[in-house]
Amino acid sequence: MINRIVKMTFKPEEINNFLSLFEQVKDLIKACDGCLHLELWLQIGNKNVLFTFSQWISEEHLNNYRHSLLFEDTWAKTKALFAAKPEAWSVEQLVSS
Repeated sequence: MINRIVKMTFKPEEINNFLSLFEQVKDLIKACDGCLHLELWLQIGNKNVLFTFSQWISEEHLNNYRHSLLFEDTWAKTKALFAAKPEAWSVEQLVSS
């Protein structure tokens, strides 16, 4: 399983636009082949920084989504709202307790 974390810093005036966009596409993303889970997180103390956390069956499934029309359209709309370059990590669980 692949966990994907994406950090996005938005222009303050664009937060509501992103939240609206996320609401429109979240179910479409969750319905993508191989998507197991999707969350949106807010950085404590900084309302301009949001994270997506998603879980995928495999890196191949994640990459298939990243090359889809849904991703291309959503990412193009999202990038226009950024105040800083996004950061992304693909991670695997090492230890669980």
